[in-house]
Amino acid sequence: MNHIEGHRVHRANWLRAAVLGANDGIVSTASLIVGVAAANSTQDNIIMVGVAGLVAGAMSMAAGEYVSVSSQADAEQADLDKERRELAEQPEHEHAEMTSIYIERGLDERLAAEVATQLMDYDALGAHARDELGIVEEFAARPLQAAITSAGSFVLGAGLPLLVALWVPLAAVIWAVSCSALLFLALLGALAARAGGAPVLTAAIRVCFWGALAMLLTALVGHWFA
Repeated sequence: MNHIEGHRVHRANWLRAAVLGANDGIVSTASLIVGVAAANSTQDNIIMVGVAGLVAGAMSMAAGEYVSVSSQADAEQADLDKERRELAEQPEHEHAEMTSIYIERGLDERLAAEVATQLMDYDALGAHARDELGIVEEFAARPLQAAITSAGSFVLGAGLPLLVALWVPLAAVIWAVSCSALLFLALLGALAARAGGAPVLTAAIRVCFWGALAMLLTALVGHWFA
């Protein structure tokens, strides 16, 4: 029988990368715009800095995610290679190891040994990857997917305050970008919380707090150098 029950935890990998990218895009770009505007810059300079921040941030997110998730994937592959060798060289020891794992999970020794035998006959490496190493297909490291998701969501997030800065007069840039960025962050936090099954209000407040703090500090820096 197919397992058709859906769980939100299966969205964890791509949801984390998407939310991180969009949140970073909104916060970093809005903060840059507010900081440069507080330094009495022209609108052309503000837009130039915003676009440069968008490009640099997207590439930074892509490279950072790819490198970090690749390191995770390398570690997972090394553990799988080790298990593959041990299964070929010490099958009895590996069977005993699986049996002890199932005993710790509540099975009696006879049933644990039978479960280990059947699972290892079906897919020995898969059983060890799942139950000994905690590596399952749904949560396996995917560097390229993480890089593309993070970079794409960063561009989308960064584009929002940048568009606001393009549309409003120079005198209103600081307040328009700040307020709209907080609105975007609240919506992002709420959507991410809803997708993950978490409390919506808590998530919205959390992202707004850190976004407001980032913009405030950057505005102070810009005002200092004005």
